[in-house]
Amino acid sequence: MGIDRSVIEPFKSLELLAKKVVEGFITGLHKSPFHGFSVEFAEHRLYNTGESTRHIDWKLYAKTDKLFIKRYEEETNLRCQIVLDASSSMLFPKDSENNKLRFSIYAAAALQELLKQQRDAPGLTVFQDHLIHHFAAKGSPAQQKLILNTLSDLLHADIEKKPSEAAKTMHQVAEIVHQRSLVFIFSDMFESTANSDELFAALQHLRYKKHEVVLFHVTDKTKELDFDFENKPHHFIDLETGEELKLNPSLIKEQYVNTISEFEEALKLKCAQYHIDFVEADINKGFDTVLYTYLVKRSAMLK
Repeated sequence: MGIDRSVIEPFKSLELLAKKVVEGFITGLHKSPFHGFSVEFAEHRLYNTGESTRHIDWKLYAKTDKLFIKRYEEETNLRCQIVLDASSSMLFPKDSENNKLRFSIYAAAALQELLKQQRDAPGLTVFQDHLIHHFAAKGSPAQQKLILNTLSDLLHADIEKKPSEAAKTMHQVAEIVHQRSLVFIFSDMFESTANSDELFAALQHLRYKKHEVVLFHVTDKTKELDFDFENKPHHFIDLETGEELKLNPSLIKEQYVNTISEFEEALKLKCAQYHIDFVEADINKGFDTVLYTYLVKRSAMLK
C-alpha cells in the first residue's frame, strides 16, 4: 500500500518561496542572484573603467554625461533537495503507525506535491550510514513519480539495525548539490554525543555552499525528550544496535533529560548561528500540523 495522496493534497495550495535568491534553470517565481543581459531590466549602475562597454546605456549618457551599465534580472525556479534520515532510530516508536520515519515520509511527500504545484524542482536524498538514494533536483513528471515511489517503498522497507551518520551525509550533500538550493532535512539527529562537533560542522558546510537550510528535528517529544515513562521497570532496546537494557526510567530520568536538553540547546544555537531554520517536529502533533505551521510562518515572514 502506497502513500495516501488525500493526506498530502491540501498542501498544493500553499505557496513556498525561498528566503534567498536561488539559481535555477527555467522561468518561474523565484529571483536569481545571477544577472544576465537577455531578460527583464532591473537597474542601472555606474560603469567601471576597463569593463565591457557593450551594455552601456548611451541614451542615459546623453542626458547625464555619465556612463551607466544596464543590469537585468532573470526569474528562476526554486531547487529543493529533501534529505531524509531512514536509519533505524527513525522507526521509534516501534510498531507504531506514527513513528518518526512515517512522519518524515509524509512530510516529504507533501513538500514534493507543493513543489510540483509551483513548477519548482524537487530532489530527494535518503541516508542511513551511507547514501541510499540521491536524486538531483529536477522538475520533470518522471522525477516527481520517482520521488513518490521511493518514499512509498520506504514505508515498507526493512531497515532493522541500520545506524545513522547524518554528519557524513550532510557533508556529501553539500558537495554533490552544486547549485544553490533550499535543503530540507528530516532527521532526529541522534548520533553519538562525541560526534556533535562533526554534526555542527556538516550543517555549517551546507551554509558555506550557499544553500538555504531548514532542519526538521523529528522526535517523539514525550518519550525521547521528556523521557515520560511510567515509574516501573522497562525493557529498552537500541533500534540501531539491538543493545538491550532493563531498568526503571525514574532512576536515570534527570540525567537523561539534562543530557538531551544540552544537545537540543546546542543544536538550536548552532542553527541560529549558521542562519538555519530549526523546526521542532514533534510527531505527536502530526506531520500536517507541523508542516502547515512552518509554511504559514515562512510565508508571513517573506511578505
